Amino acid sequence: MTCCLEYMGSEVAARQTVSSSTPGSTIIPLLTPEQRDRISVVLVSPRNPLNIGAVARAMANFGFSHLTVVAPYEPHWREARSAIGAPELLANAFEVTTLAEAVRNCTLVLGTGTVTHRKPEQPIIRLDELAPVVSRELENAGTISIVFGPEKHGLTREDLSFCHNLVEIPTDSRQPSMNLGQAAAVCLYELAIRCFPNDEKPSASAPPKMLRTTSGNLDVLADLIQQVMLASNYSPRNMQAANRHDLRLMLRRLNLTPADQRRILGLFRRILRRL
Repeated sequence: MTCCLEYMGSEVAARQTVSSSTPGSTIIPLLTPEQRDRISVVLVSPRNPLNIGAVARAMANFGFSHLTVVAPYEPHWREARSAIGAPELLANAFEVTTLAEAVRNCTLVLGTGTVTHRKPEQPIIRLDELAPVVSRELENAGTISIVFGPEKHGLTREDLSFCHNLVEIPTDSRQPSMNLGQAAAVCLYELAIRCFPNDEKPSASAPPKMLRTTSGNLDVLADLIQQVMLASNYSPRNMQAANRHDLRLMLRRLNLTPADQRRILGLFRRILRRL
Protein backbone atom coordinates (compact mmCIF):
# COMPACT_ATOMS: atom_id res chain seq x y z
CA MET A 1 0.00 0.00 0.00
CA THR A 2 2.85 2.36 0.88
CA CYS A 3 4.59 1.79 -2.44
CA CYS A 4 1.32 2.29 -4.30
CA LEU A 5 0.57 5.61 -2.65
CA GLU A 6 4.15 6.88 -3.02
CA TYR A 7 4.08 6.00 -6.72
CA MET A 8 0.77 7.76 -7.31
CA GLY A 9 1.93 10.84 -5.44
CA SER A 10 5.14 11.04 -7.48
CA GLU A 11 3.19 10.71 -10.73
CA VAL A 12 0.89 13.59 -9.83
CA ALA A 13 3.90 15.70 -8.84
CA ALA A 14 5.58 14.85 -12.14
CA ARG A 15 2.50 15.94 -14.05
CA GLN A 16 2.50 19.25 -12.23
CA THR A 17 6.14 20.02 -12.86
CA VAL A 18 6.26 19.26 -16.60
CA SER A 19 7.86 22.25 -18.30
CA SER A 20 5.57 24.15 -20.65
CA SER A 21 8.55 24.67 -22.92
CA THR A 22 8.84 20.94 -23.64
CA PRO A 23 7.31 20.18 -27.06
CA GLY A 24 3.96 18.48 -26.71
CA SER A 25 3.87 18.78 -22.93
CA THR A 26 0.97 20.08 -20.88
CA ILE A 27 0.89 21.36 -17.31
CA ILE A 28 -1.93 19.54 -15.55
CA PRO A 29 -3.09 21.47 -12.44
CA LEU A 30 -4.66 19.91 -9.39
CA LEU A 31 -7.89 21.25 -7.92
CA THR A 32 -7.61 24.63 -6.31
CA PRO A 33 -7.60 24.81 -2.48
CA GLU A 34 -11.10 26.33 -2.59
CA GLN A 35 -12.38 23.43 -4.69
CA ARG A 36 -10.76 20.78 -2.49
CA ASP A 37 -12.35 22.50 0.49
CA ARG A 38 -15.77 21.60 -0.92
CA ILE A 39 -15.03 17.87 -1.20
CA SER A 40 -15.24 15.64 1.85
CA VAL A 41 -14.65 11.95 2.48
CA VAL A 42 -17.18 10.05 4.62
CA LEU A 43 -16.48 6.64 6.18
CA VAL A 44 -19.53 4.71 7.35
CA SER A 45 -19.02 2.39 10.35
CA PRO A 46 -15.35 1.56 9.73
CA ARG A 47 -14.09 -1.24 11.99
CA ASN A 48 -10.30 -1.05 11.78
CA PRO A 49 -8.56 2.17 12.90
CA LEU A 50 -5.60 1.28 10.66
CA ASN A 51 -7.89 1.54 7.63
CA ILE A 52 -9.14 4.94 8.80
CA GLY A 53 -5.52 6.04 9.11
CA ALA A 54 -4.77 4.76 5.61
CA VAL A 55 -7.67 6.81 4.23
CA ALA A 56 -6.36 9.90 6.04
CA ARG A 57 -2.92 9.36 4.53
CA ALA A 58 -4.39 9.00 1.03
CA MET A 59 -6.36 12.22 1.54
CA ALA A 60 -3.22 14.05 2.60
CA ASN A 61 -1.37 12.69 -0.46
CA PHE A 62 -3.82 14.41 -2.78
CA GLY A 63 -4.57 17.56 -0.79
CA PHE A 64 -7.97 16.72 0.71
CA SER A 65 -8.56 17.55 4.37
CA HIS A 66 -12.24 17.05 5.29
CA LEU A 67 -12.96 13.64 6.81
CA THR A 68 -16.14 12.53 8.57
CA VAL A 69 -16.43 9.19 10.35
CA VAL A 70 -19.93 7.78 10.94
CA ALA A 71 -20.45 5.50 13.95
CA PRO A 72 -16.91 4.05 14.10
CA TYR A 73 -16.52 0.62 15.68
CA GLU A 74 -13.39 1.49 17.69
CA PRO A 75 -13.57 4.51 20.03
CA HIS A 76 -9.83 5.30 19.73
CA TRP A 77 -9.66 5.52 15.94
CA ARG A 78 -7.94 8.93 15.99
CA GLU A 79 -4.80 7.23 17.31
CA ALA A 80 -4.28 5.13 14.17
CA ARG A 81 -0.55 4.83 13.44
CA SER A 82 -1.20 4.28 9.75
CA ALA A 83 -2.07 7.97 9.27
CA ILE A 84 1.53 8.75 8.33
CA GLY A 85 1.84 12.45 7.58
CA ALA A 86 -1.81 13.04 8.43
CA PRO A 87 -2.21 13.09 12.24
CA GLU A 88 -3.71 16.58 12.15
CA LEU A 89 -6.26 15.48 9.56
CA LEU A 90 -7.39 12.68 11.87
CA ALA A 91 -7.46 14.99 14.88
CA ASN A 92 -9.72 17.44 13.02
CA ALA A 93 -12.05 14.80 11.55
CA PHE A 94 -15.73 14.91 12.45
CA GLU A 95 -17.48 12.03 14.17
CA VAL A 96 -21.26 11.68 13.76
CA THR A 97 -23.81 8.98 14.47
CA THR A 98 -25.68 8.84 11.15
CA LEU A 99 -24.91 9.16 7.45
CA ALA A 100 -27.79 11.64 7.10
CA GLU A 101 -26.00 13.97 9.50
CA ALA A 102 -22.66 13.52 7.72
CA VAL A 103 -23.98 14.58 4.29
CA ARG A 104 -26.75 17.03 5.22
CA ASN A 105 -24.89 20.08 3.83
CA CYS A 106 -23.85 18.41 0.57
CA THR A 107 -25.44 18.97 -2.82
CA LEU A 108 -23.92 15.83 -4.36
CA VAL A 109 -23.43 12.60 -2.42
CA LEU A 110 -21.48 9.84 -4.15
CA GLY A 111 -21.59 6.32 -2.77
CA THR A 112 -18.79 3.96 -3.76
CA GLY A 113 -18.54 0.22 -4.31
CA THR A 114 -18.74 -2.59 -6.79
CA VAL A 115 -21.88 -3.68 -8.60
CA THR A 116 -21.00 -7.34 -8.06
CA HIS A 117 -23.79 -8.96 -5.99
CA ARG A 118 -25.61 -5.60 -5.91
CA LYS A 119 -28.62 -4.16 -7.75
CA PRO A 120 -28.12 -0.37 -7.63
CA GLU A 121 -31.18 1.85 -7.37
CA GLN A 122 -29.39 5.03 -8.39
CA PRO A 123 -27.42 5.98 -11.53
CA ILE A 124 -24.00 4.33 -11.77
CA ILE A 125 -20.86 6.32 -12.56
CA ARG A 126 -17.76 4.40 -13.54
CA LEU A 127 -14.67 5.52 -11.68
CA ASP A 128 -13.02 6.81 -14.85
CA GLU A 129 -16.14 8.95 -15.49
CA LEU A 130 -16.23 10.47 -12.01
CA ALA A 131 -14.07 13.56 -12.58
CA PRO A 132 -16.39 15.37 -15.07
CA VAL A 133 -19.34 14.88 -12.70
CA VAL A 134 -17.39 16.34 -9.78
CA SER A 135 -16.03 19.18 -11.94
CA ARG A 136 -19.55 20.23 -12.99
CA GLU A 137 -20.75 20.24 -9.40
CA LEU A 138 -17.79 22.36 -8.32
CA GLU A 139 -18.44 24.81 -11.16
CA ASN A 140 -22.01 25.12 -9.83
CA ALA A 141 -20.64 25.99 -6.36
CA GLY A 142 -21.79 22.65 -4.98
CA THR A 143 -20.41 20.67 -2.05
CA ILE A 144 -19.57 16.99 -2.47
CA SER A 145 -19.21 13.95 -0.24
CA ILE A 146 -17.59 10.70 -1.34
CA VAL A 147 -18.92 7.92 0.88
CA PHE A 148 -17.20 4.61 1.65
CA GLY A 149 -18.84 1.73 3.49
CA PRO A 150 -17.51 -0.62 6.17
CA GLU A 151 -14.78 -3.10 5.31
CA LYS A 152 -16.90 -6.23 5.65
CA HIS A 153 -19.80 -5.52 3.28
CA GLY A 154 -19.58 -1.96 1.97
CA LEU A 155 -22.50 0.46 1.86
CA THR A 156 -25.92 -0.99 2.58
CA ARG A 157 -29.05 -0.39 0.52
CA GLU A 158 -30.18 2.05 3.22
CA ASP A 159 -26.85 3.92 3.08
CA LEU A 160 -27.08 4.24 -0.68
CA SER A 161 -30.55 5.79 -0.46
CA PHE A 162 -28.77 8.97 0.72
CA CYS A 163 -26.57 8.99 -2.40
CA HIS A 164 -27.27 10.65 -5.73
CA ASN A 165 -25.01 8.21 -7.58
CA LEU A 166 -23.06 5.03 -7.07
CA VAL A 167 -19.43 5.25 -8.18
CA GLU A 168 -18.40 1.83 -9.44
CA ILE A 169 -14.83 0.84 -8.64
CA PRO A 170 -14.12 -1.85 -11.24
CA THR A 171 -12.60 -5.01 -9.78
CA ASP A 172 -12.18 -8.62 -10.84
CA SER A 173 -15.32 -10.65 -10.11
CA ARG A 174 -13.17 -13.28 -8.38
CA GLN A 175 -12.08 -10.67 -5.80
CA PRO A 176 -14.55 -7.76 -5.92
CA SER A 177 -13.84 -6.22 -2.52
CA MET A 178 -11.05 -3.71 -1.89
CA ASN A 179 -9.27 -2.56 1.22
CA LEU A 180 -10.86 0.66 2.49
CA GLY A 181 -7.64 2.66 2.26
CA GLN A 182 -6.96 1.42 -1.27
CA ALA A 183 -10.47 2.26 -2.44
CA ALA A 184 -10.17 5.81 -1.11
CA ALA A 185 -6.72 6.25 -2.66
CA VAL A 186 -7.93 5.11 -6.09
CA CYS A 187 -10.93 7.47 -6.05
CA LEU A 188 -8.96 10.48 -4.82
CA TYR A 189 -6.24 9.81 -7.37
CA GLU A 190 -8.82 9.95 -10.15
CA LEU A 191 -10.02 13.33 -8.89
CA ALA A 192 -6.46 14.63 -8.48
CA ILE A 193 -5.38 13.88 -12.04
CA ARG A 194 -8.64 14.43 -13.93
CA CYS A 195 -10.48 17.29 -12.18
CA PHE A 196 -8.96 20.49 -13.43
CA PRO A 197 -9.65 24.06 -12.26
CA ASN A 198 -11.80 25.91 -14.73
CA ASP A 199 -10.31 29.38 -15.15
CA GLU A 200 -12.21 30.14 -18.34
CA LYS A 201 -14.89 32.81 -18.26
CA PRO A 202 -18.35 31.48 -19.17
CA SER A 203 -19.55 32.42 -22.62
CA ALA A 204 -22.67 34.52 -23.14
CA SER A 205 -24.45 31.47 -24.58
CA ALA A 206 -23.55 29.18 -21.66
CA PRO A 207 -26.59 27.88 -19.75
CA PRO A 208 -27.10 29.31 -16.25
CA LYS A 209 -25.59 27.33 -13.41
CA MET A 210 -28.13 25.40 -11.36
CA LEU A 211 -27.22 24.64 -7.76
CA ARG A 212 -28.89 21.58 -6.27
CA THR A 213 -30.46 21.78 -2.85
CA THR A 214 -28.67 20.02 0.00
CA SER A 215 -29.21 16.47 1.14
CA GLY A 216 -30.53 17.76 4.48
CA ASN A 217 -33.19 19.86 2.74
CA LEU A 218 -34.26 16.82 0.72
CA ASP A 219 -34.66 14.83 3.93
CA VAL A 220 -36.84 17.59 5.41
CA LEU A 221 -39.03 17.44 2.31
CA ALA A 222 -39.17 13.62 2.41
CA ASP A 223 -40.27 13.68 6.07
CA LEU A 224 -43.07 16.12 5.27
CA ILE A 225 -44.28 14.10 2.27
CA GLN A 226 -44.35 11.02 4.45
CA GLN A 227 -46.48 12.85 7.03
CA VAL A 228 -48.94 13.67 4.24
CA MET A 229 -48.94 10.04 3.10
CA LEU A 230 -49.74 8.86 6.63
CA ALA A 231 -52.42 11.51 7.20
CA SER A 232 -54.12 10.60 3.92
CA ASN A 233 -53.90 6.83 4.54
CA TYR A 234 -51.85 6.48 1.39
CA SER A 235 -50.44 3.13 2.53
CA PRO A 236 -50.34 0.96 5.66
CA ARG A 237 -48.08 2.07 8.49
CA ASN A 238 -45.95 -1.04 8.08
CA MET A 239 -44.89 0.41 4.70
CA GLN A 240 -43.43 3.52 6.35
CA ALA A 241 -39.78 2.42 6.15
CA ALA A 242 -40.11 1.37 2.50
CA ASN A 243 -41.84 4.65 1.62
CA ARG A 244 -39.11 6.66 3.33
CA HIS A 245 -36.44 4.77 1.39
CA ASP A 246 -38.19 5.27 -1.95
CA LEU A 247 -38.79 8.98 -1.26
CA ARG A 248 -35.10 9.57 -0.58
CA LEU A 249 -34.16 7.94 -3.88
CA MET A 250 -36.84 9.74 -5.89
CA LEU A 251 -36.04 13.21 -4.55
CA ARG A 252 -32.35 12.79 -5.31
CA ARG A 253 -33.14 11.78 -8.89
CA LEU A 254 -35.09 15.02 -9.40
CA ASN A 255 -32.03 17.30 -8.84
CA LEU A 256 -34.18 19.98 -7.18
CA THR A 257 -32.84 23.51 -6.77
CA PRO A 258 -33.24 25.26 -3.38
CA ALA A 259 -36.15 27.25 -4.81
CA ASP A 260 -37.83 24.06 -6.06
CA GLN A 261 -37.45 22.45 -2.64
CA ARG A 262 -38.98 25.44 -0.84
CA ARG A 263 -41.92 25.61 -3.25
CA ILE A 264 -42.73 21.91 -2.95
CA LEU A 265 -42.28 22.10 0.83
CA GLY A 266 -44.83 24.92 1.01
CA LEU A 267 -47.26 22.95 -1.16
CA PHE A 268 -47.15 19.84 1.02
CA ARG A 269 -47.42 21.91 4.22
CA ARG A 270 -50.66 23.39 2.92
CA ILE A 271 -51.94 19.95 1.92
CA LEU A 272 -51.10 18.60 5.41
CA ARG A 273 -53.01 21.46 7.09
CA ARG A 274 -56.09 20.69 4.98
CA LEU A 275 -56.11 16.99 5.85
